[in-house]
Amino acid sequence: MTVTGRMFRRSPRALKKGTMMEKRAFIYTGGIVYDEYVIEKPRKGDLVIAADAGVLTTQRMGVKPDVMVGDFDTLGEPDVPDGVELQRLPAEKAVTDTQYAVSLALSRGAEEVVIVGGLEGRLDHTLSLLAIAEKLWERKEKRIPCVITSGKNRARFIRNSGVILAREHYRYFSLIAADERVKGITLEGCKYPLQKGEIRRTHQWAVSNEIEGNCALIEVRRGGVWVIESMD
Repeated sequence: MTVTGRMFRRSPRALKKGTMMEKRAFIYTGGIVYDEYVIEKPRKGDLVIAADAGVLTTQRMGVKPDVMVGDFDTLGEPDVPDGVELQRLPAEKAVTDTQYAVSLALSRGAEEVVIVGGLEGRLDHTLSLLAIAEKLWERKEKRIPCVITSGKNRARFIRNSGVILAREHYRYFSLIAADERVKGITLEGCKYPLQKGEIRRTHQWAVSNEIEGNCALIEVRRGGVWVIESMD
């Protein structure tokens, strides 16, 4: 991965040398995905999971999953390629197919999660995915960075931390408060810089900012936010 989304505690030298490469899991879901704009690609050794209609997403993008999971109520009976594990889930269950896929990824050692899909269709599905990103960050056992992308939108969650966003094809970035008050927000390298700012859950004003130069720095001293990048 690029420096995008990396924590400040990691030195650029370590990133450049690739000495801190975590095992990633790619989870492909259904819904609208703009394939040509998805820059996150699985590399050798990554775990690839297709969740229900995400099977169609992998087929369209030319990605072979390691595991296919779901009740397949959307997709129907799947065509399982040779060498691909199938886990069929009941239609009535207390988790979504994507939530199950995330749990499976963690059980197999994933230290980063990339979810492809789920940001362009039903609002309830999108909110569910944003909650997954928050839950992964808040894990007591080990924090798991999570990126969700549709190609035209990308989201991640951070708390009491920072992130560097590289200039890519996304025009805007926004911060959405997850807590009642989020304090000590610093934004640098952007059209609307900020020093020790504050946003509230019921007053979400930190939207539609733009990167100037090669990257933007985001730092949050106290509180949790979703960082959302958008093309238009």
